Formats: sequence, C-alpha cells, structure tokens
Amino acid sequence: MLNDFQESAERHRNRIFTFACYCLGDRDDAQDVTQVVLVRLWKNWAQIEPERVEPWIIHVTRNACIDVMRRRTSYRKVVAPDPEGDAVTLAASTAPDPSALTETMEFQAHVERALATLREPYRSIVVLREIQDYRYEEISAALGMPLNTVKVYLHRARRKLRRELQEYVSHEVE
Repeated sequence: MLNDFQESAERHRNRIFTFACYCLGDRDDAQDVTQVVLVRLWKNWAQIEPERVEPWIIHVTRNACIDVMRRRTSYRKVVAPDPEGDAVTLAASTAPDPSALTETMEFQAHVERALATLREPYRSIVVLREIQDYRYEEISAALGMPLNTVKVYLHRARRKLRRELQEYVSHEVE
C-alpha cells in the first residue's frame, strides 16, 4: 500500500503543483496546496479506487486552491501577478537571446495576468485543458460537471483570454 501511494504521489506531484501555480500565481501557496493535497491523498488512500485517483486529485487540488483564494480575500490581501513570471519556469535554450527572453517573459506574465482575470471554474478548466493537456472527459469527471458544460465554459474562457491577449498584442505593435 505504501509503495502504491508513493508511486502515485510522485507521479502526480508536479501536476498538482503546476495546477496550483496557475490558479494561485504564487509558488509558496502552490507548494502548500501540493502538501495539503498529498496529505489528504494519504488519509483517503484506502477509500479511493485506483482509476479515480487522478480525478480525485484534480478535484481536491482545485478545492484547496479555492480555499487559499478565499483566505486571501478574507484577509484583504492583494496579490499582484509576479512580473518576473516566477509562477512557471521558462525553458531556457543553450544560448538565449536576451531580448527574446525578455519578450517571452513579458508575454508569459501577460498570459498569467489574463488567466488571473478568469473566475472559477473557467480558470481551472483552461489550466487543465490547455496547460496540463487533460481530455474533456477527464475534466468533466474531475470537476463534477457535465461534458457539454466543460466545453461551453472552455469556449467562453478562450474567448475572454483571446480578447485579453489581443489587447497585449495591439499594444506591442503600436
């Protein structure tokens, strides 16, 4: 049982962290959420069917992120998106061009700010589909939403992100 849990925890740790980073925009909070989810996974391990582990993890991670966002609101703490793009590590080439790297980091920061404007469950759906590459059916099962609702919400979120990013591109061209 312990080996199965350890294997599952290692397999899902990065996805939990990445999802939390995109939802929260803060690495420290994402690390805290990752630990909370893994502890809950351990406590509930015997009750979770093996084929339901991944949807369970997504569901619990999303709820833990929502809890953190609620706590932020209750303390009136304002968290600005990290201008350095620290929430997600950029892949570095062997010889990065400084201007291209700066441009990439600016665009990534803008994408993260645009994601932050999305309300739940739109943000979760976009992160799961576009960043973590989950299938529609997996998202539907994990979030407990009908498949068509997931598709409609994803369409709406993409449209809003497209508008946000279009404004960024328009400013860059000027």
